[in-house]
Amino acid sequence: MSAARNGATALTGWRICFIPTKIAKYTIGGGHMPSAWRGFVSFGLISFPVRLYPAARTSRVPLHQLHSVCHTRLKQPLYCPTCKRIVDRSEVVKGYENEDGKYVLIDKEDIKKITPDSGRAMEILAFAKMSEIDPLYFDSSYFLVPEDAGKKPYVLLMNTLEETHKVGIAKITMHQREYTVFLRPYDRGIVIHTMHFANEIREAPGYGNTTGVKLSPKEIKLAEQLVESLSTEFDIKKYHDEFQTRLRALIAAKEKGREVAAIPHPKRAPVIDMMSALKKSLAKSGAAAHGHPLHAKPGAKRTSRRAAS
Repeated sequence: MSAARNGATALTGWRICFIPTKIAKYTIGGGHMPSAWRGFVSFGLISFPVRLYPAARTSRVPLHQLHSVCHTRLKQPLYCPTCKRIVDRSEVVKGYENEDGKYVLIDKEDIKKITPDSGRAMEILAFAKMSEIDPLYFDSSYFLVPEDAGKKPYVLLMNTLEETHKVGIAKITMHQREYTVFLRPYDRGIVIHTMHFANEIREAPGYGNTTGVKLSPKEIKLAEQLVESLSTEFDIKKYHDEFQTRLRALIAAKEKGREVAAIPHPKRAPVIDMMSALKKSLAKSGAAAHGHPLHAKPGAKRTSRRAAS
């Protein structure tokens, strides 16, 4: 950073300064989206204003908890067992419970005192190849949007990342924790991805314990052929949340006093003969490639139903 501060144009001179702010409305694509952060991107003596927006949100049909007797939506009041009364939100403070069962109170001023520099300035610490970052570490995504006065230096950073095929690695503090993030060009802009730290990646009992498993060359060859027959260009628009679609249909049907028939599920059994299963899967994938659905034949469906009954 010393070279950058002296006016050099080294990439390590890039620095992004984020200022936490109240939720602000900003127009994107003709609509209003709340900005999560706003601040400045700076490198050397150049700085420009930007805003940070959540890039994605989970879409699902909300189902509320109701009283089974009167079908009234239930509320969860904050109850104090010591004072024996309902507590208002304005009376709530935060605290950490120690080993003695006592609480250490933490207020907003305490949080401000301990917020690191990354709470005000997000400096790009390094550059790396995207392929070097395992998707297991990915967390949330944000759009980095420049204000009108900052479009030119913003495009400079975006083009630099595109031409070098690199992503910027940085740290930022928000939501009362510090994140490692990476910045990458995307669809004529820059997106920021927060990442999990190494100590946040958990272990699963038995995961990776595959010693002693032997595969025959024929099994490997058939598996590779199956993968090749099902390979295609990835298009996220092909995939939809089928459960949420059916849930909306269920709600619409029940609003009209209709019932919805249960969806039949094929009975699945553990694979005993893997070679036979691979050959059948490959045959089905070939049928699907020629316009036939990748499902069992009608006779097989009737058999499975009889077996399940």
